[in-house]
Amino acid sequence: MTEFERVLVQSFNAFFEENKMKGIAYRLKQHRFTSQFLDVLVDSLDPDYYMGIECKSISVDKGAKALYFTQHFTTDKNGAHQIERISDFLMRAGRTGFLAVELKMGVGRAREAYIIPWTELCSKYNEEGTPKITVEEIQTFPKIERASNKYLIDPKGWKKSRLIE
Repeated sequence: MTEFERVLVQSFNAFFEENKMKGIAYRLKQHRFTSQFLDVLVDSLDPDYYMGIECKSISVDKGAKALYFTQHFTTDKNGAHQIERISDFLMRAGRTGFLAVELKMGVGRAREAYIIPWTELCSKYNEEGTPKITVEEIQTFPKIERASNKYLIDPKGWKKSRLIE
């Protein structure tokens, strides 16, 4: 589990506890020869908090200009792309999906995290001739604000900010 995933899970669980809500965020244990569906799963009876989140990090400080669909996502032995596999899982589970992207800005600079609704990621992935989503495009999505050692969780705000249903 990356630090980004761990802090995101802890932030969701703190959010549920602070707001006296029933819900839990967790990460399934990943085994060497089995794939996991998503990095972070969030379970709640409140449909706004029943979600799956895939996490990606890119090093902007080392020259990364985009998140590439071939480089940053996997293809399994049957040729199924990770975005397609996750989309199928989300549809079957009835979960709302998101891609959380952490931009590493370099030594001495705070990392930034953005949340992209899965439906918008799929639209971009399915666009003809679009092999990536640029850092500039990522930064147009809702920023996951950070306060000290945790992220501020606001799934309802994430949906409203881009008019996602």
